[in-house]
Amino acid sequence: MKKLILVCLLLIVVLIFNGCLMAPAQLDIVDTAIQNGGFTTLVTALTEANLVDTLRGAGPFTVFAPDDAAFAKIDATTLNNLIADVPNLTKVLLFHVVSGKLMAADVVGETELTSVEGSALAIVVVDSTVTIDVATVTSTDIECSNGVIHVIDTVMIPPTVAL
Repeated sequence: MKKLILVCLLLIVVLIFNGCLMAPAQLDIVDTAIQNGGFTTLVTALTEANLVDTLRGAGPFTVFAPDDAAFAKIDATTLNNLIADVPNLTKVLLFHVVSGKLMAADVVGETELTSVEGSALAIVVVDSTVTIDVATVTSTDIECSNGVIHVIDTVMIPPTVAL
């Protein structure tokens, strides 16, 4: 019996050191968006604006991430023009980012947040619906190694950008 217990303990130690019993590592914000598959336009925009390395950095960041359906609401010509206009694209993308890791419970306790772009994001909570600027939050608390993603249904445009 002692040999069996010793063998079991030895097996557990080996599995722990091989990583088999450890929790999987979380991905950063960009890799989480890529793995999700619903943020292809956002990832393309981040790449064009040279923000991929920033959002792979230490953070922490809170990203109100428009999914592909949100980008599809913008007509193709306007979207293509925005992606080609790197200074304005950068402003638009940074308008979706807040410094710090704010889970949904933190966000609903606020009435306004300041985006990394510098403009204010108004937060309105009515019953179980949360609106950030003009966008409705559709999914929350996608945790990443360097922050959190909340999915929104509309691309938000800061007041400093005219489309």
